[in-house]
Amino acid sequence: MQMDHQLVINKLKKIKLLLLDVDGVLTDGSIIYDDTGSQIKVFNVKDGLGIRLLMFSGVQVGIATGRRSKALLHRCENLGISLILDGLSTKTDVLNAVYQEIGVLADEIAYVGDDLMDLPLMKKSGVSIAVADAHELIRLNADMVTRAPGGKGAVREICETILKARNQWDDVINRFM
Repeated sequence: MQMDHQLVINKLKKIKLLLLDVDGVLTDGSIIYDDTGSQIKVFNVKDGLGIRLLMFSGVQVGIATGRRSKALLHRCENLGISLILDGLSTKTDVLNAVYQEIGVLADEIAYVGDDLMDLPLMKKSGVSIAVADAHELIRLNADMVTRAPGGKGAVREICETILKARNQWDDVINRFM
């Protein structure tokens, strides 16, 4: 059940880490294979700018995904994301790994997911976020649901919402003036 808007904003103020699923969140969920069997993923440049702005403002960004992909590693390198938890068979132990690696507590994490395997991590995170086209059960259990679908600006929307909740949006805009 989704929370009251102001309660979500209050929780977002405390966020130190935005943790993202990949397929269906940073991408639209499509996986393309070329003739050699290599994966090709399509990432949204607007999501990328949102991630950079959030990181510049002091919020860390990390990845938690069941799949491994060289395309993802290239994208993370491009964006400066160093916390990459990939190839996960289950996402239930992610919070302990995050705490041990960077010292961020569960209630300081906003997790974004789109499908059933994301539910346990969403339940344990400080703020659970679903993209607009997430599975119905994920949307019903999220504190916040984006207007944009995965891979189509949902992450940018989340980054801007966090920056606004932390009263940092005006500073970000002023950087472009």
